[in-house]
Amino acid sequence: MLELLSPAGSPEAVIAAVQNGADAVYLGFGDYNARRGAKNFTGEEFEKAARYCRVRGCKVYATLNTLVNDREIEGAVRCARMAAKYGADGIIIQDVGLIRVLRNALPDLPLHASTQMSIHNLAGAEAAAEMGLTRVVLARELSLEQIRFITKNTSVETEIFVHGALCFCHSGQCYMSALIGRRSGNRGMFAQPCRMQYSLGGRMDDYPLSLKDNCLINRLEEIEDAGVSCIKIEGRMKRPEYTAIVTDIYHRAMREHRQPTKEEMEMLENAFSRNGFTQGYFDGDKQNMFGTRGEIPEDTEKLFAATRRSYADGEMRRVPVHFYTVCRKEENMMAIAFDDDGNKAVAEGPMPEKAKRQGLTDAYIVEQMYKTGGTPFHVVENKAQTDPGLFVSASEINEMRRKLIATLSEKRGKAPARQGGSIPAFPKNIPAVTDPNVIFQVRTEDQLTEEMAELKPAYLYVPAHLMKDRFELLKPFTDRGTVPVAVLPRVITDNQAQEIMGTLRELQAKGIREALVGNLGHIVYATNAGLALRGDFGLNMFNSFSLDVLKKAGFLSATASFELRLAQIKDLSKPLDTEIIVYGRLPLMVSDQCVIKESAGHCACQVPGQLADRMGSVFPVVKEYGCRNVIYNAHKLYLADKKEDLYACSLWGLRMLFTTESGRECAEVARGYLGLSDYKPNVLTRGLYYRGVD
Repeated sequence: MLELLSPAGSPEAVIAAVQNGADAVYLGFGDYNARRGAKNFTGEEFEKAARYCRVRGCKVYATLNTLVNDREIEGAVRCARMAAKYGADGIIIQDVGLIRVLRNALPDLPLHASTQMSIHNLAGAEAAAEMGLTRVVLARELSLEQIRFITKNTSVETEIFVHGALCFCHSGQCYMSALIGRRSGNRGMFAQPCRMQYSLGGRMDDYPLSLKDNCLINRLEEIEDAGVSCIKIEGRMKRPEYTAIVTDIYHRAMREHRQPTKEEMEMLENAFSRNGFTQGYFDGDKQNMFGTRGEIPEDTEKLFAATRRSYADGEMRRVPVHFYTVCRKEENMMAIAFDDDGNKAVAEGPMPEKAKRQGLTDAYIVEQMYKTGGTPFHVVENKAQTDPGLFVSASEINEMRRKLIATLSEKRGKAPARQGGSIPAFPKNIPAVTDPNVIFQVRTEDQLTEEMAELKPAYLYVPAHLMKDRFELLKPFTDRGTVPVAVLPRVITDNQAQEIMGTLRELQAKGIREALVGNLGHIVYATNAGLALRGDFGLNMFNSFSLDVLKKAGFLSATASFELRLAQIKDLSKPLDTEIIVYGRLPLMVSDQCVIKESAGHCACQVPGQLADRMGSVFPVVKEYGCRNVIYNAHKLYLADKKEDLYACSLWGLRMLFTTESGRECAEVARGYLGLSDYKPNVLTRGLYYRGVD
């Protein structure tokens, strides 16, 4: 049976979700969750919410799904321990370093891989399982066939989003909000730049990054047949009434095994939609998925008011309870209550008196014990045995029933005991590096010039498919001692895996020995091809423990997140070689959508597109493997004049990321970094290395 997981952005939303049939709720607790702008719960509120849910048979998952830096590790662990103490049934998490820490600190608390971990293939799900996670939230971009393949073959539970907002970028890979506004999606402060207007093909009134909301209400049977364990409704930032409406409609459709009615679909649209809904990713059809939020329908407030009354006026969520009452002569009256989960309550009443008129009957006691209105219980079995000629007042019987309900509620609401553990010691530093390697990363064959080769970079990062197609262009570099490294795409779905592995095996046969990997699900592709691993920025290395995870996984090196400040990078314990990107247009988004096609009206992948915001900044858009797009920053990161700061960070490598530059410009930039020229971009940025993110 599918688990229905609903959003709870506030205590009221918890009530709204539970009373409308949610099997579980997820809520933000503390400062380490991906919706820090929502009304996250205090410790007292979380404890109360968790108890409320447990009494009514609803699970609670706490979100700790942001990247955390070294100084925040202890705070995040305290938060997780408190959530466990108060009764969380699991933690939703992104940071691989924090996963490792929590497996030590709370060894029996279930951990779920957040969608921020960018898990989009079977190997990614299995990598999460190896790390000790019990469930993975799959990428929203996957089709039903891809979801089914992963779910049927993985050893962990799978969860998918079925309703609510779709991100333009793969979750966990969006850096746009951080780089243009210092509000990081990976840190829970996403500013939603994808919902803004941009000029695309000269049309400033367009919203080329705004997708319609997802809605799979009529596909639940297919989802369950695919083996999915949990379906998730997005919306912790939305109103409690929204949670109530969407949860109720999905709950009734699941319970009654039916399609939604026309009226229910209208309610879903009125509650929230962007020009209707889409099932594009689920069906594998990415056309016509764009939409914006228009005027709020006139009936929405009336709908919300009626909905609010429905869940605020009483108990709609009722737990089955069984009563058994005994009234014997010269013995105190006794009653037992138990639920279907093994909880039991016993209440002792008064010793019955001799009846002056008609005595108690079994039927009368049963009638009194049925009165559970206003409580979270409904009676499914009710028996009584009474000796004749006895009397006990109705108020005394009612008091016994209230004691039973109170005791049963207390037992149901008690948080399970969790094992405790310690925080592991910080990883040890490798010897400090005083002379970092120079690394060139190119995107096009035009950048693989003799002029670039003459500059003798220590390493050359080249897209695997480009390396395969134009392998001869590597020779001027390898002849001068440069080590070529094959760069894997950031997104590789299972139907693309064989092609990628074939490419990597071919490259290995030609002498390539290393691969740059930006996703946990891609490790196996490189290792199966016999290639050593280097970690790319897409792995979001944000703390010392995350670096140690890569070391233990056999990586030769890792790329520190460019959302860290240089001071934080300097302070990292570096258990393996660590590099950072020091030049180039940093990637803002990688998307399964094709902005280039939207702009040109037809496939024009060889020509980069351009996206301009209202401030006049122009963001290049280029083709990525699998007909995806990458949007790059308008301004180029430039740190050639900050060598003293860079060298103080004990970095193994300094990477220059060449994207839209010509071969000549690449060489000019590289000379500037090597101290052979005074080249400097006209417009530049220091990225986030000095200002950091919120």
